[in-house]
Amino acid sequence: MSMFLELIATVAAGMGAAGVMMLLNRLAGGRLPRWMLPAAAGLAMIGFTMWSENTWAKRTAEAFPEGVVVVREVGSKIMWKPWTYAKPQVTRLMAVDLASVQRNPAAPDVRLFNMYLYGRWRAPSMVPQFVNCALPALANVSEAALADPVANADWMPITTDDKLYEVLCNA
Repeated sequence: MSMFLELIATVAAGMGAAGVMMLLNRLAGGRLPRWMLPAAAGLAMIGFTMWSENTWAKRTAEAFPEGVVVVREVGSKIMWKPWTYAKPQVTRLMAVDLASVQRNPAAPDVRLFNMYLYGRWRAPSMVPQFVNCALPALANVSEAALADPVANADWMPITTDDKLYEVLCNA
């Protein structure tokens, strides 16, 4: 649905720019070159699309409810968008819902939490995960890991300067 709305907004930007050029042409007594109207419409549509693509992550994160924190942005270099080689375009976000964090007295260094995965043009998904603040490490939740996360989880190392570690273990 959002892709369709963005298409409508892109067309509206083009039509708005064309309308402005028509008004300017009328004020100039019809002396502007004929190519100015489609050029203005095309530039407006390209400009809106670039703005929309490059601000998606920030606009998405600003819409999160309080307590949901972005812990990682994943940028992509896209061949048909050469400017992304200078500054990769953020196409995915990973966020943690701090209200979902659970602790187990039997494993005080382990936190169970919900990781939300957002992708450009994809439906968001939620993945329950563990973080072990003592190791430090991250693991996906499984039946065996729920029974005993310290012994049965498939731990992947993370660094202490990782934002995920900072948000969950230094809070």
